[in-house]
Amino acid sequence: MDIRHLLEQAKNLEKAVADLDERLKSHVTEGTGGGGAVRVAVNGQGDVLDLRIDPELIATGDTALVRDTLLAALRQATSASRAYREEQKAQLTGGLKLPEF
Repeated sequence: MDIRHLLEQAKNLEKAVADLDERLKSHVTEGTGGGGAVRVAVNGQGDVLDLRIDPELIATGDTALVRDTLLAALRQATSASRAYREEQKAQLTGGLKLPEF
């Protein structure tokens, strides 16, 4: 086994992981709730980037409705973000289950 070849493979994997990290940062998914009354944007790393709430939803005064609508949008956005992240990681690792990176 050639140690130089292994080192080069490790360097290539390190670059691929860094590239994946950049793709995840720039990939944005959106979740909505209440027919679009709430919109949440999340990047591929799961960071919430934006939150928009229709003032009419707030004006209802129904805090439980606002909470439930917001949670629905957040769940939708984070679920889509997680699915994208897992898909990208699977492509990188050939489906091999590795610890979180």
